[in-house]
Amino acid sequence: MATNQEAFDEAKQFIPGGVNSPVRAFRAVGGTPLFFASGFGCKVTDIEGHEHIDYVGSWGPHILGHAPEKIVAAITRAARASTSFGAPTVSETALAKAITEDYPNCERVRLTNSGTEAVMSALRLARGYTHRNKIVKFAGCYHGHVDSLLVAAGSGALTFGSPDSGGVTPGVAADTIVLPYNDVDSVERAFAAHGNEIAATIVEPVAGNMGVVLPTRGFLESIAAITRENGGLFIMDEVMTGYRVALGGAQQLLNVLPDLTVLGKIIGGGMPLAAFGGRAEIMDQLAPLGPVYQAGTLSGNPVAVAAGLAALTQLRSHREIYARLEVLGARLAVGLAEGAERAGVPVYVARCGSMITVYFQHGPVRHLADAKKSDTARFSKFHAAMLKRGHYLPPSQFEAWFVSNAHTFADIDKTVDAAREAFAESLS
Repeated sequence: MATNQEAFDEAKQFIPGGVNSPVRAFRAVGGTPLFFASGFGCKVTDIEGHEHIDYVGSWGPHILGHAPEKIVAAITRAARASTSFGAPTVSETALAKAITEDYPNCERVRLTNSGTEAVMSALRLARGYTHRNKIVKFAGCYHGHVDSLLVAAGSGALTFGSPDSGGVTPGVAADTIVLPYNDVDSVERAFAAHGNEIAATIVEPVAGNMGVVLPTRGFLESIAAITRENGGLFIMDEVMTGYRVALGGAQQLLNVLPDLTVLGKIIGGGMPLAAFGGRAEIMDQLAPLGPVYQAGTLSGNPVAVAAGLAALTQLRSHREIYARLEVLGARLAVGLAEGAERAGVPVYVARCGSMITVYFQHGPVRHLADAKKSDTARFSKFHAAMLKRGHYLPPSQFEAWFVSNAHTFADIDKTVDAAREAFAESLS
């Protein structure tokens, strides 16, 4: 059996950087990335046989844990019928119907294969609907690797300190207006200068890609109102928060409804699947009904849809899961904060439900400039110390941790105990 280092060395010979998504390379924390062989519940096992309590959860989709029995069974049944048709299936309709019931402003839904694809399509639709070109986004919010949005991006781009990606042309970037998160005044100024050119404002309602950053009171309501008053569309990127912070996502939790919604991660049950939706009058501008072209050979893949339906069915029929996740998340956040205080390590623990980030700095964190004050070197030491103790955390200061329904109170307490030691170790 190969070691993680041997597997990584071989991967680097055939895959750029040895990984298929940059943050997996552990560049931000040092050391060797783990290559996983299996996962069940809240635990993952690497190819060396080491078991870890997992707080990555495939970056959010595994709200029910790894390999839930009903999701695996649904995937198996679907795959036996066919892995792909490239034609309509009734299961696509069933998934779209479930989303429209949980997200009232999504009167129509179009399925895609990834969050990036869904965002790209939603932006094209907004431009086609409004006949405008410019987009407003917020620094530190990550909306996938769409060219026009890789400007002051979060997630992997932030981790590597190069928010403006190579290959993004100045012409494309010129149509993107980047503003500070939680700064309504900057939004007012941007619309005063470019209001009749702006097609849409896109935002993570609870940011998760510069770490977890919650919106300040009135921020979302204000930017929605300003956008609409100027004839633009308000887009919520709920790829991360959709079905995570509440059944109806952040828009239900915070009671702010968008014109277009982007969903991903959980709606695929761990399989590659995403969607975007909105009012019928907007969505009906998509081909074949309207002039805005959007397509995908594998969109609505029956295996992915089956997994998604199985996940949403459990969440919709057992809504008490969200109350349990709130308790687990609070228990972890409080325990981490207390552990850091005992060790004399300054941290700010941000949380929204089962999403958590431990910033290695005094808080609060309200926007990208605040997040970037974090002590990333100390986080790297903490990450290594936690990994050594059997806890798999996101390999970046600027990512959310995810708690799943498969975590137990004993798992949370074990993590808190390990963190107390890891905080102390991070001081060395």
